[in-house]
Amino acid sequence: MTNVLICGIGGKMGANVLSLLQGDKDACAVCGVDLHAPESLGVPVYKSFADVAEKVDVIIDFSSPAALEGELDWAVKHGVPVVLAATGYDESHLKLIDSAAKKIAVFRTANFSLGVNLLVKLVREAAEALGEKFDIEIVEKHHNQKVDAPSGTALMLAESANSAFENKKPYLNGRQGIVGKRGNEIGIHAVRGGTIVGEHDVIFAGDDEVITLSHAAHSKRVFAAGAIKAAKWLKGKGAGKYDMKNVLEII
Repeated sequence: MTNVLICGIGGKMGANVLSLLQGDKDACAVCGVDLHAPESLGVPVYKSFADVAEKVDVIIDFSSPAALEGELDWAVKHGVPVVLAATGYDESHLKLIDSAAKKIAVFRTANFSLGVNLLVKLVREAAEALGEKFDIEIVEKHHNQKVDAPSGTALMLAESANSAFENKKPYLNGRQGIVGKRGNEIGIHAVRGGTIVGEHDVIFAGDDEVITLSHAAHSKRVFAAGAIKAAKWLKGKGAGKYDMKNVLEII
């Protein structure tokens, strides 16, 4: 049995993880950490990692970058692997993650959906096959409560495409005004509205033809399920950085 601590248990994604774990035969939620969690979640909830008393095998974090430093300090101190599912990390956060990964197992990906991670692979293969003759544009759509743009998944898709060009293409987030002819960039565009869970289109536009690779998530539960799968896989792993490619190898 994998004992899971849910960081951000009071949020929507934390609730999805908790719900799925309640019916899981191989993993269970033993506690959570959240400053504003509702009462009666069925497990102890702490405002700080320093107060956690339960035996924890893995942390699943769907909170925010604000919790990262304290979380990693506690995880390193107790030798607990971490599944990082939050978005919006800046360079300082990435340095903290790199430092922690030298001591514990850290699993991080911009998207925990199996379908999205297969899309990443297909985008790279398409970019390699189509080459410079096709312009690349990425359109991502999310609900009106999402605070960061572009999405982490859009950036992951851009990086996958760019790997076919030795990462030489610059990224352009949206266009406005008299911008002139299109250059060698990968365009990334963010749409926010309603309750869109997450949609990503990667457009390869060439002479007289367009190829579009797409993925749409209809429920946030797909991300929670992916994080739980990652947590089970990560238990007992040695220090280092891991992502969905490692999990896909055993599927």
